[in-house]
Order: sequence, then C-alpha cells, then structure tokens
Amino acid sequence: MNRLSMSDVRQTFLSASFGQGQGRQECLPHGFMVRTRQRRVDGVLLASAATYLLAAAFAFAADGILVEHDAPVPMRDGVVLRADVFRPAEGGPFPVLVMRTPYNKEGKKFDAYVKAGYIVVCQDARGRYKSDGQYESLVRPQTHDAEDGYDTVEWAAKLHGSNGKAGTFGVSYNAFLQWRLAPLRPSSLVAMAASSIPARMTDLEGPGTIRPGRRLQWFYRTISPDLWKRENRPGPQTTKDAAKVWDDGEGERLLHFLPWLKLPDCVFETETEAMRAWLRHPANDPWQLDARCGDIAVPNQNVTGWFDHCNATILLTRAMVAHGRTEAARKGQRLIIGPWGHSTLGKRKIGDLDFGPAAARDTAQAEVRWFDYWLKGRPNGVDKDAPVKIFVMGANRWRDEAEWPLKRAKPTTFFLASGGKAHTPAGDGRLVAKASASAGTDHYRYDPRDPVPTQWTKAMFTVPADQRPLASRRDILVYQTEPLQQPLEVTGHAEVTLHAASSAPDTDFFARLIDVAPDGVARDVAMGMVRARYRRGLDKPMLLKPGEVTRFTIRLGPTSNEFQPGHRIRLDITSSDFPNYDRNHNTAADQNADAELAVAEQTVHHGRRWASKLVLPVIPKVEP
Repeated sequence: MNRLSMSDVRQTFLSASFGQGQGRQECLPHGFMVRTRQRRVDGVLLASAATYLLAAAFAFAADGILVEHDAPVPMRDGVVLRADVFRPAEGGPFPVLVMRTPYNKEGKKFDAYVKAGYIVVCQDARGRYKSDGQYESLVRPQTHDAEDGYDTVEWAAKLHGSNGKAGTFGVSYNAFLQWRLAPLRPSSLVAMAASSIPARMTDLEGPGTIRPGRRLQWFYRTISPDLWKRENRPGPQTTKDAAKVWDDGEGERLLHFLPWLKLPDCVFETETEAMRAWLRHPANDPWQLDARCGDIAVPNQNVTGWFDHCNATILLTRAMVAHGRTEAARKGQRLIIGPWGHSTLGKRKIGDLDFGPAAARDTAQAEVRWFDYWLKGRPNGVDKDAPVKIFVMGANRWRDEAEWPLKRAKPTTFFLASGGKAHTPAGDGRLVAKASASAGTDHYRYDPRDPVPTQWTKAMFTVPADQRPLASRRDILVYQTEPLQQPLEVTGHAEVTLHAASSAPDTDFFARLIDVAPDGVARDVAMGMVRARYRRGLDKPMLLKPGEVTRFTIRLGPTSNEFQPGHRIRLDITSSDFPNYDRNHNTAADQNADAELAVAEQTVHHGRRWASKLVLPVIPKVEP
C-alpha cells in the first residue's frame, strides 16, 4: 500500500466537505459523522484511510463543523503562529473571520459564525500558547502586532474554501490587535468588529500610573501563567491555578505592594523591563490608536457599555467618522452602547442590577448580521442602521442617535453648597440651581493607608454598585438634590469644576455621579478623576502649592441615565478609589518609584468666587 501524505488526505476530505457529491457516512473518532466520497488515489480507497489519518489533524464538532487545530501560519520574519480553523462541513466558498488573541484559543467555539456560513480563524498571538516567538505586551510602543495581523488576514483569505474576503472580530485585547493591523490595509480585509478597547492606554489606566485592581490581576492571573510555563519558571502554570493563588492572598500582597517599580520580576515575567519602562514614563501613551484612524479604510462595529472600563473606545468611533481613509470607513462606523460592563457585554444583568429584557442583545448574531452585509452583500439594512444606538438607563429603553455626543444635549448646572458638614449622605451637602452668595468650605482627610475601597465584584470589573456600604466614611463629601418632580435624562459626559486646596504637593480628586432611589439605593452612574500634578495635561505636570485654592476640571465617563421622579441626583467628592485606581501618595516624589505615604488635608470651596459645580448634559424632553 502506498503511503498517503496529510495534504492528500486533507484535500480529499475538503473536497468531500464542500458539497462534491453524496457518499456513505464514515463514523470518525469522538463519535461524530462527516460525509465522504469513495475515491481512489494510487489504487487506495481513501474513505477509510482518511478516517484514520484525519483524526491526527482534525476534530469534528456537532452539526457539521470541521475544526483544524494548530494550523501553522508563517509570518514575514519566519516566526510561525498557530491557529484553529473552523469550517462549515458543506457548501462554500465562504468569507473568513479572523480573531487573534493572547488569551489561549484552545476550547473556543464559534458555532454561531460557522453555521451562518463563515470560516473562522482563531490564532494565538505571538509568544502565546501554541504560537512561536516572544510575547510583546500592550505596554510596548513597538511590536509585531500590526505585521502579524496583516500576514494572518492575508493567509486566512487564501484558505481552501475562502471567497477571498476577510473580516476581523473580537473584544478588548482582541480588538486592540485589530486596530493595530487595520492601518496597514491588507487587501482582503473588508470590515471589522473591534469592540471595547480605548484609543489610548492613558484612557485605560488613568493619569500617570496603573489601575492595580485590573492590571496586576490581569497580568498575574491571565498573562503570566503561560509565560511562566514557556520559560520553565516557578509559578502557577494555568490561569485557573493562578486565580487560586491570587485569591488565597497573593492578590492582596501585590495590590498593596510599594513601589510599583520594585514589583517582583515574576509578576510580569519576560515583560518586566517593558513594564518598568512604561512605569518610568506613565504619562506617555504607547498606543495612539486614534492617530492611525486616517489610514484605516474599512467600516467597524464597536460595542461597549456604560460601566465598561474600556468605554473610552468611543473615541475610536469618533476618530473614524472624522478621519477614516474612505467614505465606507467614515459612513460605515456603528457604535452600540448598552448598560453593560466589560465582561457582561450583551447581558441584561450586571452586578446586582437587572436592566430588564430589553437590555439583552445577542452580540454574536449582531456581528453575523454586520458581516453578512459587508462580506456577503446581503441587503439586511445594516447600511440604514443609526450610527449610534444607546440604552437609556432608568427609562430602560434603546434609542437611535445620529452622533456622539448628542448635539441637542443642554448643559445644565448644579452648584455645590453646604453648611460645612457635607460628610456622608446624612450631611448637609446640596446640589442647587444657583451658586450661593456666600463662600463655603467642606474638609476631609485623605489617608492613602486607608483609601476608599472600590465597590465592585470579586472579578474586579466596574459595575453600577450601590454606594451605601460607604455611607459612614468621613472622607467622602456628598452633595445631592431634592427629590426630582419630573424625569431628567442625562446623556453624555458630565463635568465637575472643583475649586479645592490640599496640604499636599500632589493628590487626587474623584467625582462620582449617583442615582439615589426613594428606598435609599445609591446606584453608581459615572465617575471621573484627576491627578493634581497632571491637571493641565499629561504633558504638563505641575505640583500644587499646598494650601492654595486650585481649579480642577474632572470629566466623568460617558453615560445615559434618566433620573426618575422621586430620585435624587447625587455627587460624591473624595480622593481615592482603591484598588480601581492606585493610591496617590500625596508627595512630590515619583509615585511609581517611591513608597512614602503621607496624609493630605483636603478643602473643597463652593459659593461666591469659588463656585464649584456639576454640569450635566441634559436631553430636553420632547413633548408628544
């Protein structure tokens, strides 16, 4: 008997799988069935031989989906990356959808896409899991991400059974990799569905440091285990084991470790020097994704949530609308913003809050519809969809919009006022329509050894948390309106002008917009912060003169919330939110290189010449 090459077997199987006749069914390993044809090559009946040999290279999923594991994808520099390829067992040719990920392709399923008539390629990024090369993390300004993405898209478009058209999809880091490759404009790339990644790393991390709750946990539990395994170093070798070690105490130790520049090498493994280089210059943005939007020629569907810590991705949509290279790119952008967090996109419930059945969206089917239009030319109405679709919380309904931010939003000002006792919700802090004619102040002490604890889940993702557990803290100033008589919709970015003084040469101020229900539930709506030394911009650091009243502008994150009758609008002012944000040390030293912590005495001024205020983008109510 002549020996068959794997390419012979693979080609025989693919020929059978793409509808070239009906033959008998062979029962393959794992109990799945696939149609084959009897065909002789060099006098050998392939139907049974293929059954045996294909098991080495292919696995079969239910419902006629063919999966090829670890297909080698050569890069231009000779490094080989590996991908799983998912195919419809019959029919074709098909467009190809590409996802590149650092999060391990093993075990991922794409049934909704394959059953809709797409070949799906899911690839381990360079230096991750089954792919060769060295991992290059997102703190590096120069990586192979763009070229690797280009080469992978072009490779995928030439797969057997492909019609030559390719799309890319994925959320978060998987979206980051798309935004990196898109400016190179691979000829096969027709459309993207890159969701939930900010345009700039400084929008992800905050001004001047890392957000330890996400970044340290992300590295230790998600990125480093594979690096430890590849380098044969001590440490948990799987994400599951790393999560257990983190939860058993290592997380608390690392979150409180000072200073960041002296974190143990094992935390970032082979990326230690790259991470330290960024921490030495944390005001620098290694991404600048928005700066390359003018080179991108394809449309994108961008999905994010009001409680997604990556919702600064909205800037990418705006940059594409303004500067996209082609008309299709400029007019083809779509932005969908729901009441979701980073890990709950498309879900109706986040944290303990249920936004109702209208909030739920099948994100996979939304992407299928998107690609059906752009890659298959189906007239399904995608081109007629509103450029922006938002979920208005409180009213709990979706609404189509022509742009973001909404041009019809009316800036509405509420001034801070009190009798000097705005501490806690039981204090006398108020939000009023007119600034007080007399000057007033409120004071609190910020101790970085006892920071305000972030109200979020164990997974350390932002949620619309009830703020009542913090009600007794004296380092939070609370200002609120009287109960509303009419509904009031706030859609856009609220902004706080804060006149404050500190005893420290550097400190932080946080502003949090809260919806207070009649039963006392105080739901987080949006928040923002400013690090004092960067109040004039990340490129213009300037320390404070202790005791001097300084104007701070705090832009809150995006939201759309209708405050209902009987509810109160509340603004909290404080100086920490740990471990969501790193603690400001209240010193003039490099916060990432120095471990000294000092107490800051904070004074918020309001009324008269120091009229601190909250400006809300209010949407005028349309009379029926």
